[in-house]
Amino acid sequence: MLSSKYLHQPHSEACNCSVCWSRRELAKPALSQSTPCTECRPTRVFTVVTTMALVRGVWRSIHSTYRVEPGFTCAKHMPARRPPQYWYECANIGKPVPFVPIREPFELEA
Repeated sequence: MLSSKYLHQPHSEACNCSVCWSRRELAKPALSQSTPCTECRPTRVFTVVTTMALVRGVWRSIHSTYRVEPGFTCAKHMPARRPPQYWYECANIGKPVPFVPIREPFELEA
């Protein structure tokens, strides 16, 4: 079958090709912790009062008062108190050997 004819054919419902698989995977909801939820909200800052003045022919803000609305992070998205442990001891092979860089190349003598 020619590739141009194959590209324009519709895929079946149970198609397991890479294109259909990728489309199904991308349609699933993200499970990452950075996904915002309905309970979490960011910190917001609102300008309440701004004092304007004419400076060199241009109106500029010279003083502002702000209101801060504190944010909230739910327990699910709260960072852990300790970072995850990535490294663990696979085998105890004895005392560690320090790394000594070689300044000049050398040849072994027989």
